[in-house]
Amino acid sequence: MNKRILLFSIAFTAALFYANAQSGFGVKGGLSYNSNGELNEFANETTQIYDNQGKGKSGYNVGFYGKIDLGPIYLRPELVYTKTTSEYVLNTGGTEDYKIARLDMPVLVGLKLIGPLSVFAGPAFQYTLTNDFNGIEYQSIENDFTTGFNFGAAVELGRLGLDVRYERGFNSNEATFIDNNISPNTSYRLDSRPEQIIFSLSYRLSGSKK
Repeated sequence: MNKRILLFSIAFTAALFYANAQSGFGVKGGLSYNSNGELNEFANETTQIYDNQGKGKSGYNVGFYGKIDLGPIYLRPELVYTKTTSEYVLNTGGTEDYKIARLDMPVLVGLKLIGPLSVFAGPAFQYTLTNDFNGIEYQSIENDFTTGFNFGAAVELGRLGLDVRYERGFNSNEATFIDNNISPNTSYRLDSRPEQIIFSLSYRLSGSKK
């Protein structure tokens, strides 16, 4: 197992045990509308042929969360498997999907407002598991471990929770793909930084509502 994935898991497990002692933990899942950064298409190493920003498509996420109540403020660490897809138009006129799978660990700070309503924000630590574009696995990626930012609003109704959030990666993160089946060989460089609107449903497995 990659050391960073192991650290992800250890950090979340520790947070989950602590959260269970304080307030509780649960499961979550949801859908997203997402896009990534600019695609650059090259016919050789020096000549740029085409570039575009792409089109967002739907994705999904499933995972676990913990919640630590601190009066009107709460902490909510999450560990989530995320799958996203974006669509790009190539220089040939066709379209191809860019698919990413990754582990996300948002660490959110929330503020309770009125009744079940709260707002939250915080960093999201992201580890890329797979990249796929145009039917070829990526040759290299600038950083497999990146950070982003989440903010949004949530409603908690008993054990059920609903939230909507916006996620954005902090820095560009270029993934490189080379298609040897095209003559001349074509390479693609694509900013894998995510930008998402995420709708999630959660269910609290333990702990009391506060």
